[in-house]
Amino acid sequence: MEYILIFISAIFVNNIVLSQFLGICPFLGVSKKIDTALGMSAAVAFVLTIATIVTFLIQKYVLDAFGLGYLQTITFILVIAALVQMVEIILKKVSPSLYQALGVFLPLITTNCCILGVAILVIQKDYDLLTGVVYAFSTALGFGLALTLFAGLREQMSLVNVPKGMQGTPIALITAGLLAMAFMGFSGVVKI
Repeated sequence: MEYILIFISAIFVNNIVLSQFLGICPFLGVSKKIDTALGMSAAVAFVLTIATIVTFLIQKYVLDAFGLGYLQTITFILVIAALVQMVEIILKKVSPSLYQALGVFLPLITTNCCILGVAILVIQKDYDLLTGVVYAFSTALGFGLALTLFAGLREQMSLVNVPKGMQGTPIALITAGLLAMAFMGFSGVVKI
């Protein structure tokens, strides 16, 4: 039951982008087409889940064991950067079209504060490994849901006549705000 609560909470109630405001850069940058948003969501889900496992193990068996907790942030950043490089190499071989579509945003996963934030939150919330992985994967699904919904809304907005002063970033930010308000409707559903 605890895993189901974490799953629902991470996706809807405490959405990493719309509620905790982590991962805004790729949220605004990659959300112009649904295909690109889905690819970015899959890449983030993979990196986030693997990064959580690796950073958890490093934290428990290296940093905590040797009293090096002060190196947590820099260690986690290095692990995430290495994982992103691995994803980049795999995408280049497996799906060159997705690799080209993601372009500069794939290296931005390295600096995506959503990934670093979740890795640190798993340690701060004192989750065990399985609970941390469930939380990380659920958070990635929430990120993907928000990104895909926002991309769909932006595709629809490209078909309507938006006033000249509101085109581009202004209407995107207003839409993101409205989407965040819609997700606030889930706030009473789950308490953990």
